Amino acid sequence: MKKNQWTRWAVIAAVLAVMAWLFHKYVTFDWVVFWQQLRHADPKRILLGVACIYVTYLVRSVRWALFVRPTKKVGQTATLGAHFIGFTSVALFGRLADLARPYLIARRLQLPVSSQIAVYTIERMFDLGAAAILFTAALLFSPQIQAMPHHEAFQHVGVFSLAVTLGIAVFAVVIRMYGVAMAALVEKIFSRISPALGSSLAEKLREFRDGLNVLRSIGEFLIAMSLSLGMWALVAIAYVQSAHAFVSTPALAQLQYGSAMLLMATSIGGSLVQMPVAGWFTQIALTAAAMEAFYGAPIEAATACGAVLLFVTSISIIPMGLIYAQAGHVSLQKTVEASESAE
Repeated sequence: MKKNQWTRWAVIAAVLAVMAWLFHKYVTFDWVVFWQQLRHADPKRILLGVACIYVTYLVRSVRWALFVRPTKKVGQTATLGAHFIGFTSVALFGRLADLARPYLIARRLQLPVSSQIAVYTIERMFDLGAAAILFTAALLFSPQIQAMPHHEAFQHVGVFSLAVTLGIAVFAVVIRMYGVAMAALVEKIFSRISPALGSSLAEKLREFRDGLNVLRSIGEFLIAMSLSLGMWALVAIAYVQSAHAFVSTPALAQLQYGSAMLLMATSIGGSLVQMPVAGWFTQIALTAAAMEAFYGAPIEAATACGAVLLFVTSISIIPMGLIYAQAGHVSLQKTVEASESAE
């Protein structure tokens, strides 16, 4: 593992070096203006954005309790600590740590890890679906977006997001309906290589299939979707408040909710391939480029806003995640390694 860690840090250092060289060579940037923008940012709006993000973790915990209810009844905040620790792991170790949450929740609730990975799949389906609905609504009803160049390209992104959501839903339905037969087929095929392997894969597939049994009625589906829409609306508000904190830059201070959806979609897309630590800088660069292109914000203000957005949506969670990890005697490094093994 030490060798892998050294390799990872070497890659991170190389990426940062290349980014710094490209930035210095091709971008005209006034660091004095950048620090002035940060210094004059409204702290009350930044804290309001952080508060919105913290509430979304409570919503995630409530939704996860709803998803596992057919298997095990738990309190609505039973998984809150696991969410904070899991997203702290992602902030520090990148997207490779994404399965830390289902792993920790499985341990916390004493359920099979594969069943909680199934719940994680459903969670992502609702996340993507809710974000796509909000994004598509902004495209349809926001005059600011409709007036932007390449409006049709944004529409294609919305349609693609909805299509991916539908694809995940179809996958979940197929596994739920035919999971037992698929498990038997997998066991038969892989048992020719190793009986233990075939049995293990089949058992994991059956546990995954049982984990997909998350919603038992239309009412529960509507509750889950309402929670998801509310959560992503709060995320969008956090983006708006972070932009409005830059009171000396009209392009950001006057940003409207619908227009912020473009920035949120860009940020979400960039976070899907987030690297450890280096991902912070790529995320800032990506959101800054989006703000410059979409809203005409000066690059210094856009970069400062990108740094604030990173703090609000990701880094601000780290202290709470570390507190929960310390209280629960959880090692982030070991948790990430264990979740990778589980995957």
